[in-house]
Amino acid sequence: MKAMILAAGRGERLRPLTDTTPKPLLEVRGKPLIVYHLEALARAGFAEIVINLSWLGEKIRDRLGTGEAFGVRIAYSEEATALETAGGILQALPLLGERFVVVNADIFTDYDFSRLREVTAAAHLVLVDNPGHNSGGDFSLDDGAVGNRGKPMHTFSGIAQYQRSFFAGLEPGKLALAPLLRAASDRGQVSGELFRGEWIDIGTAERLALLNA
Repeated sequence: MKAMILAAGRGERLRPLTDTTPKPLLEVRGKPLIVYHLEALARAGFAEIVINLSWLGEKIRDRLGTGEAFGVRIAYSEEATALETAGGILQALPLLGERFVVVNADIFTDYDFSRLREVTAAAHLVLVDNPGHNSGGDFSLDDGAVGNRGKPMHTFSGIAQYQRSFFAGLEPGKLALAPLLRAASDRGQVSGELFRGEWIDIGTAERLALLNA
């Protein structure tokens, strides 16, 4: 089973830090964010990792190389311009298997990715309690089923497992993930779990500074 790290984003809210450093290479406690993910995925038994690249992607490639230093093998999916989440996954499908894990590069977490190895839903989302910057949440969770209108609402962590078939029939190009997830959850095709360990979305320079402090 393979995993994909989403690393193509520009990081507009983190400027000027991301003017010269791609968001996944911003450091937390002396280590790039993306390296934490590589190490965690390796511990969980994921040996083959796909990383999509766009903004300053060559710096990510130069820093990570083949992945040997982290105990994994890395394949890169190049995007001339960032294709958003679903578009990036869709382009990378030839590098992925029938079932795969996806994680946003710009989060910091101690989630155990091995939990996702046995999940078989078309899409399975890891949800977290709502942070202050997303107090309304994204999805509800009812006995393992993800929905759009239940209570309470939780925040999508940026960690998920997908079946290749979830992206069947989509046209290549720039494509957002959230509308696809909402439509699929309405059809009862999305499962989920609530994670209450360490998790933070490094969306702003203030959050990055807080984490490093």
